[in-house]
Amino acid sequence: MKKKIVLIDGNSVAYRAFFALPLLNNDKGVHTNAIYGFTMMLMKILEEEQPTHMLVAFDAGKTTFRHQTFEEYKGGRQKTPPELSEQFPYLRELLKAYKIPHYELDNYEADDIIGTLSLQAEQAGFEVKVFSGDKDLTQLSSKATTVCITRKGITDIEVYTPAHVQEKYGLTPEQIIDMKGLMGDKSDNIPGVPGVGEKTAIKLLKQFGTVEELLASIDEVSGKKLKEKLAEHKDQALMSKELATIMRDVPVDFSLEELKYKEPDETQVYELFKDLGFNSLLNKLERPAAEAAAHQPVRYSLATELDDQFFSGSSSFYLEMITDNYHHAEIAGFGLADDQGVSFIPAETALHSPAFRAWAEDEQQKKSVFDAKRTIIGLRRHGIELRGVDFDVLLASYLINPSESPEDFAAVAKLHGLGNIQADEAVYGKGAKRKLPEEEVYAEHIASKAAALEELKEKCLKELKENEQLELFYDLELPLAHILADMESAGVQVDADRLKQMGEELKSQLAVIERTIHQLAGTEFNINSPKQLGTVLFEKLGLPPIKKTKTGYSTSADVLEKLASSHEIVEHILHYRQLGKLQSTYIEGLLKVVDDSSGKIHTRFNQALTQTGRLSSTEPNLQNIPIRLEEGRKIRQAFVPASSEAVIFAADYSQIELRVLAHIADDEKLMDAFRQDMDIHTKTAMDVFHVTKEEVDSNMRRQAKAVNFGIVYGISDYGLSQNLGITRKEAAQFIERYFASYPGVKEYMEAIVREAKEKGYVTTLLNRRRYLPEITSRNFNLRSFGERTAMNTPIQGSAADIIKKAMIDTAARLEKEKLQSKLLLQVHDELIFEVPNKEIEIMSKLVPEVMEHAVELKVPLKVDYSYGPTWYDAK
Repeated sequence: MKKKIVLIDGNSVAYRAFFALPLLNNDKGVHTNAIYGFTMMLMKILEEEQPTHMLVAFDAGKTTFRHQTFEEYKGGRQKTPPELSEQFPYLRELLKAYKIPHYELDNYEADDIIGTLSLQAEQAGFEVKVFSGDKDLTQLSSKATTVCITRKGITDIEVYTPAHVQEKYGLTPEQIIDMKGLMGDKSDNIPGVPGVGEKTAIKLLKQFGTVEELLASIDEVSGKKLKEKLAEHKDQALMSKELATIMRDVPVDFSLEELKYKEPDETQVYELFKDLGFNSLLNKLERPAAEAAAHQPVRYSLATELDDQFFSGSSSFYLEMITDNYHHAEIAGFGLADDQGVSFIPAETALHSPAFRAWAEDEQQKKSVFDAKRTIIGLRRHGIELRGVDFDVLLASYLINPSESPEDFAAVAKLHGLGNIQADEAVYGKGAKRKLPEEEVYAEHIASKAAALEELKEKCLKELKENEQLELFYDLELPLAHILADMESAGVQVDADRLKQMGEELKSQLAVIERTIHQLAGTEFNINSPKQLGTVLFEKLGLPPIKKTKTGYSTSADVLEKLASSHEIVEHILHYRQLGKLQSTYIEGLLKVVDDSSGKIHTRFNQALTQTGRLSSTEPNLQNIPIRLEEGRKIRQAFVPASSEAVIFAADYSQIELRVLAHIADDEKLMDAFRQDMDIHTKTAMDVFHVTKEEVDSNMRRQAKAVNFGIVYGISDYGLSQNLGITRKEAAQFIERYFASYPGVKEYMEAIVREAKEKGYVTTLLNRRRYLPEITSRNFNLRSFGERTAMNTPIQGSAADIIKKAMIDTAARLEKEKLQSKLLLQVHDELIFEVPNKEIEIMSKLVPEVMEHAVELKVPLKVDYSYGPTWYDAK
């Protein structure tokens, strides 16, 4: 078999891959697009070329022997983007995993190493293949050496043989050097002869052969100007040729035989792909033998009889429900993995077993689960109170990287390197087709999840420890899961008759507004049809069209708001839409989800979803009832206590995010304002406008409020100008004056962005992380988003941590003092309770006291509270 060596220009191919692919990053925030592209090319080369020998050459540094000839060599090149620089260590790891030698040598370029080895290989009878993105290397092509140059992207290759060079340029490969000498090379800052381009250089070389022959025969060159330029720049032409010449006798310190290509280390490749998040490439690999052996279809036993001896010690416990709404879901079965092995327990067996109930309710029997809240609620529906949960894989995975927050077990397992768990859809089907298959199919599926839990627990524990997040997990998120389960189970009582009455009132209002709109338009039309509305506004009434879509005029909310002053019809249309949304989304929507048996709404709190750590509410979303409109606020009248002898009690943090900002930024003036219990917006207006408290008018306070809350979200001058209806210049001056008044805030904003760029993530006060790969993006908009998020996440995330801590502390106090009051809802900075009348006085002291001391800041936390017969009255 003939020997074949593949030589790869590492820097060039990495550059090509980097600029050919969009910025990609793994779950740790490391950019991976160059590595991914390089890997794709490497795999293609190995498959198609089947080399016996290989080497990847890299440039050793910025300075080479060519700089002694010409100091400005490569002087015009832009600095390597940091997003690319950070990927080179991983490229070397990749080559190590593939057992491909790589080499670099001080004072020389990768081209020179490749030139030297290609010549040595030719002389030793090798077939040589060179891969690069740099056409300079085409000078190496010969009978034995083929040079493959990437064109578009990394897989579109142009193959240069001597015949192809002749066909393309009419030159020999050796003359490529002469061509570069004459025309120069902008990318390498090789000057050449001014005014001589590729066509002229080729024409001259076809006539004279080499630069030297040309310069010796200048008198024979046609064209006066060209003669003058060649005569004037003789030395520059010769120097340029020298710079473009690849050296072929570099003192490499190894032999060709040391470049034998060995089989890759499959385990290393597999682990590296997992680390880099190359899931599509992972699927092309066979799992390493050790991992494959560990993940054969799980062996499990079918447990049809349970007794006390069946359960032993700590266990990984998985409950399977086959519908998304777990408040009504039927249990399919349970998986249990412990030191006795893996078992599948049918639902009927477990739910009717005294031994199972005793084990599930035993606090001392520790259990690792997936989604503690869901598991608690699922069992509670069958009268079993799950206790002893000491680990939740879903919550742990969420804390490790909140930007990757799937709820499906298989997806979470895959994130942590276990790709052998089937997705639920593959087992049960999707949507309306979702159903239980044969028992042996879902039994194996459930058992495999239980078996995977212990391995996932170990992996997650290790990462939580490395991230210093064990306290956040054990003291905050895991206890909170139990509290949220209680809140979801309890539900909120709804006065359905009041909701229906509101719906009728809204219908009447909508009918009146509809008549008004038709009168102003001079015609009847479907207001909900964008096409008909666009025709009326922009053709019949002649309003100026601001934006067009593929289907006609845009009538989006932002367009209508800009047209509000153009015609009175616009305000009525905006109001009509707002009331229409209240009617369909909130009145009709809420009535659909009232539980028939309890008359309550059981919302679902998402604990492992948002990247800031805030809770969200779905099915239905009770955190998003619009309260700016009075009609929207009135919807809260339908939320009432379950007992006629109780009230709805609401307590919310006052300006918590600004207080967190004062603490984190350590700004004396901002902290002092909160310590003196001043109105922070008035204080900001005083500082920014340089006026006394008495001189602050409502407009000044409004502007100060906008900048106070805008600063928390990293607002730009453009954003502030839009909020306040002022020019960008005025907004920029306002922000500048704000930072001059609160220098600590400015210092914090700059410092946190620097930190995010260095680490790739930011943290909250309780060490919650958010990774920000966008912050080093070359794309301005992405980078700006990353910077704004870096400023905001520690503030918003810390506020979320504080109210979660308050929920845990409040629940503990209610239990300790044996109170009947219940926590019903959390709406961002607000907690909603149902409080018996006899406990109002106690709760009026207890709740603010606990909330204000949940976390000690450098400024006091302040809590406002109120109560009444409905949620509406409690505000």
